[in-house]
Amino acid sequence: MAVSLPSSSPLPASLPSNLLTRSRLLSPLSHALQLKRLLASSPAGRTRSFSLRSSSPRVGAFAADSSSAVGSELSTELDAVFPPTAATVSSSLLLGICSLPDTKFGSAIETALADSACYEQDDPNDRLSCFCDKALVNVGTDLARLVPGRVSTEVDARLAYDALGIVRKVHRLLQLYYELEVPSERLLFKIPSTWQGIEAAKLLESEGIQTHLTFVYSFPQAAAAAQAGASVIQIFVGRIRDWSRNHTGDPELDAICRKGEDPGLELVAKAYNYIHKYGHKSKLMVAAIRNKQDIFSLLGVDYMILPLKILQSLKESITYPDEKYSFVRKLSPSSAMTYNFSQEELVNWDEASFSSAMGPASKELLAAVLEGYANQTKRVEELFGKIWPPPNV
Repeated sequence: MAVSLPSSSPLPASLPSNLLTRSRLLSPLSHALQLKRLLASSPAGRTRSFSLRSSSPRVGAFAADSSSAVGSELSTELDAVFPPTAATVSSSLLLGICSLPDTKFGSAIETALADSACYEQDDPNDRLSCFCDKALVNVGTDLARLVPGRVSTEVDARLAYDALGIVRKVHRLLQLYYELEVPSERLLFKIPSTWQGIEAAKLLESEGIQTHLTFVYSFPQAAAAAQAGASVIQIFVGRIRDWSRNHTGDPELDAICRKGEDPGLELVAKAYNYIHKYGHKSKLMVAAIRNKQDIFSLLGVDYMILPLKILQSLKESITYPDEKYSFVRKLSPSSAMTYNFSQEELVNWDEASFSSAMGPASKELLAAVLEGYANQTKRVEELFGKIWPPPNV
């Protein structure tokens, strides 16, 4: 049973084990090794996500290291108390499944590789792309049967700068889900927050298709995504902080650092306040949370993705209301109304203003992550090319 807390009240000194319930979204793991460990420690092969009631953020966690002190024993405990309720399917998840062929998702890959429509593709590249789409949807469908919430499906990062290509890919994935009788309200489509990705999300949302804009590292990305009506916007707190610690020359981040504030946390606060002050429908998700202090600083945000170790340390912690890091809501729709934005931040974003406002940090971080995800997709296609056709075809 969830605990309901008014937004003005501090959370209890110690976090009860039953406080975290009901999630909507999950984060994919960034490396195949993490996925392998996740699949080994969790029969369902999916990340765990939990939530607080509306007065506090939804909190997510994944079992990234089953060999640690918070490994399979804790996974069993959390599965019993906080059953997973939503999921993400990605190229990294497919790699993890293929590395452990005895998982319950193995048949989803085999069925994809035996698909006659893909088999009939004359172009080898088209055939491999078809196999990947089918595999994503087959695994996503299996996850949709296991969790009551939404399943977010990754869109090929190689299409990040091709708006029409993104739209066509989402339509293709959605059609495959329809064929397997998964309704659109159970689905999100995870799209990179390039200008073209944001434009694609705007068109898809106008069609009633829910989008999940990810890889947000700057306020222009967050504001443009909100104006586009994205259902979910995902900011990576730790990655922004890491960049600012090792670089200078980004006006947006340098200004925040000069005030003695954390650029990752400040971006989340600004994006949250912008969304709520100006009535955008988007929900804000934060990822790359590195410690408990980040959680305390962001209480009130719509969704959090947390490593299992941090969730366990939060569960075991005792924090008193007068301490620096206490369970007091920091972000709320009412406080957003008092946040002041500059005229430059309140523009209706277009491609020219968006491109000129993107600083070195967001450009560098976005380029790096897109390259990594594109390489992951290539690895999946290369692997499928080696194991196709399966023995029963």
